[in-house]
Amino acid sequence: MAPDGRRRSIRLGKVSQRQAEAVKLRVECLAAAAISGHTVDDETARWVAALDDTLHGKLAAVGLIPKREAATLGPFLDNYAAGRTDAKPASLVCLGHTRRNLVDFFGADRAIRTIGPADADSFKTYLVGLKLAPSTIARRLQYARHLFGVATRRKLIGENPFTGVSHPTGDVSARQRFIDRETTARLLDAAPDSAWRTIIALARFGALRCPSEVLSLRWCDVNWATERIRVTSPKTAHHPGKASRLVPMFPELKPYLQEAWDVAEDGAVYVVPKYQESAQGPRGWQNANLRTQFERIIKRAGLEPWPRLFQNLRSSRETELSEQFPIGTVTAWCGNTPQIALRHYLGVPESDFAKAVQNPVHRRPKVVQKQVQPMSADGCQKTTEPLGKQGVRRVAAPTGNQGQIHQVGDTGLEPVTPSLSS
Repeated sequence: MAPDGRRRSIRLGKVSQRQAEAVKLRVECLAAAAISGHTVDDETARWVAALDDTLHGKLAAVGLIPKREAATLGPFLDNYAAGRTDAKPASLVCLGHTRRNLVDFFGADRAIRTIGPADADSFKTYLVGLKLAPSTIARRLQYARHLFGVATRRKLIGENPFTGVSHPTGDVSARQRFIDRETTARLLDAAPDSAWRTIIALARFGALRCPSEVLSLRWCDVNWATERIRVTSPKTAHHPGKASRLVPMFPELKPYLQEAWDVAEDGAVYVVPKYQESAQGPRGWQNANLRTQFERIIKRAGLEPWPRLFQNLRSSRETELSEQFPIGTVTAWCGNTPQIALRHYLGVPESDFAKAVQNPVHRRPKVVQKQVQPMSADGCQKTTEPLGKQGVRRVAAPTGNQGQIHQVGDTGLEPVTPSLSS
């Protein structure tokens, strides 16, 4: 009996009596839930999610369940990306890379219901075969889990096939470089103008993320009186309380901010206005293309480009600060957490090796036990000292002024017992 009071029939085709009874039980649960307006139990919900399209369509035809949306991979990914008007341009770029890999591997016309856990494992192997960096593989698998999680929530599939499919990010230390002060000075000398000197100084001496935080910095955020800078962080803006942070105007950074202020036009809003127009493109901050120009500056300074050009400038500053200030203070200034700092930012400067071989490591002085003072017989008290790992103690009974310890003889403490033969 359907919720509208009319009797409906569902033809199962050729099935066994046991299968028909199992379906009958689930149909009764669905009908009862529809009449009462309650949700079905978890077991019935999982049974419905695992149904094939044929039986699912028969149940939907009599109004027991909603019709299943037939989704293919390509249109589903495109519709999802089009609806993410809240996403940042960089996130949409990463989403586009994952979309391209999924379509290349599975095909745009592949029904997403037919993609199972074995297919997800094969997709991971496919990414590894592309010789991508471990962190890139991990990120794209993360996006794949998210996309198929959306499909699961929309009842397009019964379960997420990418659950548990991940990839280690690899050894981050292999890409870490400490950019020392001498190298930084050469970079600043090779910079073509004040804008680039400000960019390098903000990343190296201010520990700002580049390009997002550097290009977002406005003159109204620079407080010359208190010598503090309010840094707006687009990367962490969606986290509560992480939209901005206060950073000291470090002595190394102040001259370059002063130079930028001196050459700024009247009414200038941004500290580095040179790349603002290009950064408003569809790719966001990536549109500024600072990396290409920075590589030219590095080569002009007679240096070889290092991995993660701007991040290693920032991590070098965080490493320096961690030698002078508590880690909680340093991470508050840099806008990350101690865990992230230890894994991705803090490194070992070459100067620390030089200090280690030049300065001796001071050892704790060895504590020498004082000699036992003689005790008088008048105030004689028993003293004990530990002996061995079994907790056995021996009694030291001082006699006279000598404090000698009398050893127990072979006969022990009790009188000798005569033998039976005597």
